Amino acid sequence: MSETTDQTADALGSYAAAFEDGYDAYDDRDDQLQPPLQYRFDGPDDAPVVVLGPALGATWHMWDRQLPVLTGHWRVLRFELPGHGGAPAEPASSVDDLARRLLAVLDDEGIDSFGYAGCSLGAAVGARLALLRPDRVAALALVSAAARFATADAWRQRGVVVRANGLDRTAQATPERWFTGAFLATQPAITEWAVKMVATTDPACYIAACEALAAFDVRDALGSITVPTLVVAGADDSETPPADARLLVAGIPDARLAVVPATGHLAPVEEPGAVGDLLARHFEGAWADRTPPPTPFAPAPPPVVPRPPAQPAAASATPDRYADGLRIRRELVGDAQVDAEEGRAEGFGSAFDAFATRYGWGEPWTRPGLDRRTRSFLTLTALTALGQLGELADHTRAALRNGLTPAEIEETLLHTAVYAGLPAARAALEAARDVIEQETGSG
Repeated sequence: MSETTDQTADALGSYAAAFEDGYDAYDDRDDQLQPPLQYRFDGPDDAPVVVLGPALGATWHMWDRQLPVLTGHWRVLRFELPGHGGAPAEPASSVDDLARRLLAVLDDEGIDSFGYAGCSLGAAVGARLALLRPDRVAALALVSAAARFATADAWRQRGVVVRANGLDRTAQATPERWFTGAFLATQPAITEWAVKMVATTDPACYIAACEALAAFDVRDALGSITVPTLVVAGADDSETPPADARLLVAGIPDARLAVVPATGHLAPVEEPGAVGDLLARHFEGAWADRTPPPTPFAPAPPPVVPRPPAQPAAASATPDRYADGLRIRRELVGDAQVDAEEGRAEGFGSAFDAFATRYGWGEPWTRPGLDRRTRSFLTLTALTALGQLGELADHTRAALRNGLTPAEIEETLLHTAVYAGLPAARAALEAARDVIEQETGSG
């Protein structure tokens, strides 16, 4: 274990105090604690700004040990994810939503250009910022990052577990995802701090963040990230292993890689000194290499070219309901089943599969008249009445991912029993029970 691990142990007082105080160590200016994001500043007011973005389940205190090395030269802005660390529980629907909320904060503070470092979900926000507003991001650091985090199905599954069981089980499992075994064995107090931090997160915000990560995928856009980029990976990170970091470096034109030995996913906590030094050197080099134009990061306006006369608008294209249906099926029943059917794309029944995907999923599930939760209630009721238990199992899985709780599914089947018959509802309950136990781990 390196001496930076000892620094982490010394930081325990800071972490523990932050938790015991209910994360009250915020900036004194109350106007900075308002939506769209809760945030605080550290460092000199006249210094260039560096933003630090936290991981899912973590608060801005995960960056406490980087402050001494960063605030000597930069004004550090740290923000909380919605529902984390006592921040307002206003779930973000996507990574882009988080990026735009952060840009609103920076606009309110009059900050035009800034450096950005983020860990895990915070890194995803940084990647999207570099794509949305490359004119404003002076330098980027992606810690414990990936162009796509695990699989969409895995993130939706985690959301189902939290919705069904609350955050306690997820919180207990978090240290093993965040830290190496050696760190867990020697730092039990920090492990306890991590569990408490996740357990006190707002569940709805945590689930929304899981959905945001399920939809996050910038693999095809990496070549468009044009800012100087540092990718930091923990050598023993099981969540975003170094292979993910190498893919980022291979895809981003101006990127370099740093692998921190014997370190897990939450590298800023496990190896604070090493991560802090890497960030300081990266941002220092990026600022030194800059030659600011008269208006920082503002591209020259394009020449004014006269527009040709407007042409009659072409008829709008017919929506691709098959593609819509395929996307919705992947979101609701998972990749494995969809891939199995796609594998027989040219065999017997393939035309029927395509027909069912187009008209069974692409048509009704994309209509605006009802939300997905309501459609799940209706579908479970209809399938129970028809005795279609195989389809009901698929739609139980879909219902969980549409936000229905196991209790709501049971109540739906109970209500249906009055109108469709007790035997049909009991059979449906048993089919649903198997899926719920599998999906939520409650068996």
